[in-house]
Amino acid sequence: MGWAKTTKAPISMVAVQVFTTGMMLLSRVALSEGMFVFSLLAYRHAIGSLFVAPFALFLERDMEVKLTFKALLWVFLNALFGITMSLGFYYYGLRDTSASYSSNLLNLIPVVTFIIALTVGMERVDLESKSGKTKVLGALFCVGGALVFGLYEGEVLHIWPAHSHAAPRRAGMENSTKHRLRGTVLLICSCFSFAFWFITQAKLFKVYPSKYRATMLTCLAGTFQTIIIGVSVNQGKDAWGLKWDLQLLTILYSGILNTAATFCLISWVVSQRGPTYPSMFNSLAVVFTTILESFFMGQDITVGSLLGMAMIFGGLYGFLWGKNKEYAMQRRAAGGERSAPLEVMQSQSAAVVPVLDKELKLHSCF
Repeated sequence: MGWAKTTKAPISMVAVQVFTTGMMLLSRVALSEGMFVFSLLAYRHAIGSLFVAPFALFLERDMEVKLTFKALLWVFLNALFGITMSLGFYYYGLRDTSASYSSNLLNLIPVVTFIIALTVGMERVDLESKSGKTKVLGALFCVGGALVFGLYEGEVLHIWPAHSHAAPRRAGMENSTKHRLRGTVLLICSCFSFAFWFITQAKLFKVYPSKYRATMLTCLAGTFQTIIIGVSVNQGKDAWGLKWDLQLLTILYSGILNTAATFCLISWVVSQRGPTYPSMFNSLAVVFTTILESFFMGQDITVGSLLGMAMIFGGLYGFLWGKNKEYAMQRRAAGGERSAPLEVMQSQSAAVVPVLDKELKLHSCF
């Protein structure tokens, strides 16, 4: 019984990373075959809102929270940054690069959020302390790793024998990787959108502290936003039509597992192990995606990608170590009362779990 209790949290987080890996690989193939990004976003979050709705209706039925105009405004902004912009940029960047490349760059989200929070005064750095120096060095390593990852390829590592690939590399994927620079810019824009999303979440939960209802409303708002933008860009039946194919599987998989299931799993783990715990598993999605995409889709693994990945991993864990030390010091100084840290974690594709304020609960639509 004791073993089961101690393994539930890590097994849940490994499951989240497996869900994220599957979402990235399925989305990569679907987008390379011409799937319209905004139809994917609209259908995915409509399904996600349906699966989160029971939690909002039953688990929070006793909560008396008024949905004011101010709360609706923050819901709109939350959906704009957290779904329409962040995932829109992400999917277009994923289409231009690869699943492993995009999942690795998403590790920059904590650092980008830290930089923005530092700029607006929500975060401070004590360069005299070891934790403060580690945070800054970690951020620099992450940025350096992203530059290496995006600008330097180096020698291709032929890890698998040519005959071991289960399927040849698809033509759409070969053509899309020619736009690597454009894809990198789009993925960086996605990181900034996610960072602003965390800040809007802090504002939303101050005026509407109902995590499941807020998630459901955000998904609904994101659905309408992406439909409006998508229809203005492409009104063709082929872009919005659904068939029993890989595109429908991608939509169902992303909506059920990467919006609803991931949110519930991470919310439970954070309540059991604290906000830093889920972020320690983020690198698994990058490792899983890199290996599977290389083996099944023929995606090249280069010296530059491995070097950039190692720098981002090292910088991210150094940054999170420094944040965790500061958080522990704040709690001791407050006599054990939870203070207001800035912790940012990724769950998906990608789900990302922010802790920006003591009023901020958990919220993830990735």
